[in-house]
Amino acid sequence: MCPQNAYSMPDADAEGSFGDPSCGDCLTVYVKVKDNTIDEISYLVFGCSASIATSSITSVLAKGKTLDEAMLLTENDIVEALEGLPESKQHCSNLGISALRNAIINYKNKNSESEDKKDEDSNTSRG
Repeated sequence: MCPQNAYSMPDADAEGSFGDPSCGDCLTVYVKVKDNTIDEISYLVFGCSASIATSSITSVLAKGKTLDEAMLLTENDIVEALEGLPESKQHCSNLGISALRNAIINYKNKNSESEDKKDEDSNTSRG
């Protein structure tokens, strides 16, 4: 399988990054969210072929899932979807999951701040 969804997304609703200092790999995941579902997802990765493969399959598995469903994806889900990884590359599955979770957390934080601002503005206008 060729890598899928490997591109930058300047208009993403949120992004999340994660790096593995032990091997130098780094991944940024971009998401667009519609109705609490990952409508579009992409990534940019710097690393070995296993990092590219795990990043790609993470994006494939997460697309179309709700944010909560995507948060439940595990490193094991990534390894199984790839039909295995060499023992020395198992840590690469953590790269995709961690960056995806960071993107979701950033999205939720950004949107809870927006909701807090709306509540604040509506309370101020009533006062």
